[in-house]
Amino acid sequence: MRRTALALARKTMGFTKTLIREGNGAKPTRGQQVTVHCTGYGKNRDLNEKFWSTKDPGQEPFTFAVGLGQVIKGWDESVINMSIGEVARIHCSPDYAYGAGGFEAWGIMPNSELTFEIEVLSFK
Repeated sequence: MRRTALALARKTMGFTKTLIREGNGAKPTRGQQVTVHCTGYGKNRDLNEKFWSTKDPGQEPFTFAVGLGQVIKGWDESVINMSIGEVARIHCSPDYAYGAGGFEAWGIMPNSELTFEIEVLSFK
């Protein structure tokens, strides 16, 4: 029984990407500054409850250097394969999100699965 549970845990680690809208085909390379709109879900372990959005009043698009570990692993590994204008839903296992530490300020409990809707706006 233990072997089955361990195999299942390994299978579900990482992220899944569901395409909502195709982009223009041009993809960023490691280290480029990528600007995205993003809405994150998973507050208090509820994948329908939003914890943050760049589209909320007073917020702005988010920019980071892709592939360099400046963001959670699920973002680094998914956004580097997205193109300008693309919108996707990214579901992250805890190890590809905030892991054992969670992110208390946003209501993200330790070892939480998270979902993000990400739109790539630009990169340079």
